[in-house]
Amino acid sequence: MIEKDDIINEQLSAAAFTRQSAIFDTIYSPNTIIQYKRERVRNHINQYLQPRSTILELNAGTGEDAIYFAANSHHVHATDISEGMLKELDRKVRNNNLEESISIEQCSFTNLAALKDKGPYHLIFSNFAGLNCTDRLPDVLHSFKPLLAPHGLITLVILPPFCLWETLLLFKGKFKTAFRRFNSKSGADAHIEGVYFKCWYYKPSLIIDTLKDDFELISTEGLCTFVPPSYIENFAEKHPFLYKWLVKLEDKFKNKLPWRNIGDYYIITLRKK
Repeated sequence: MIEKDDIINEQLSAAAFTRQSAIFDTIYSPNTIIQYKRERVRNHINQYLQPRSTILELNAGTGEDAIYFAANSHHVHATDISEGMLKELDRKVRNNNLEESISIEQCSFTNLAALKDKGPYHLIFSNFAGLNCTDRLPDVLHSFKPLLAPHGLITLVILPPFCLWETLLLFKGKFKTAFRRFNSKSGADAHIEGVYFKCWYYKPSLIIDTLKDDFELISTEGLCTFVPPSYIENFAEKHPFLYKWLVKLEDKFKNKLPWRNIGDYYIITLRKK
């Protein structure tokens, strides 16, 4: 059962992203590190995804990933709770003539039982920490199994409760940012376009343990462990040689402990038994 506070937080996060939807791509598309992150996530998925797969995307946003996978011969059912984001996504689908490859549904990932198109899917995918906007992640995870085909995949991009880069910001006097993830149980305040909502931080072990009866772990890798988070503006442009070196360093250690668990995000993929 969804609690009243959960509903309010969902409504606030939906309102925040709807406010930002018209300018979302203008803000983030030119960001070199965001493009690096998208490429990393897509390369991770492409290791495991079979040709012409069906994908259920959660918190699809303006559809950057949906369009990428549709252009690579997959079918994407793109979902989001934000009406504004879905309008932008629909506009892109029509502009790219991808109506046959991308379907759209407004649906919260906390209520996938209400999903009209229940698959089965070859992949359930959530990028860039959308699932951190709920304190009911185990309930969300348990709702995946009936939506997946045999041996179907889950790939999630999640914010962990410790980020090396963020913690180092305490030396620049940014104490609030440095310690915000430490309040993971009660949720940390986030805000977009003047709207405040809460987010929570999760270890990979929670996902693995929650799904261990029905899913096997395939891979976990850190994302922006050595490469700085994208909100450190223009890092790649200001320090091009250092940035390239950090990219190589991250590629070398992304699957190794402790580095895979202490980035800005981690990418985790599991397969249905």
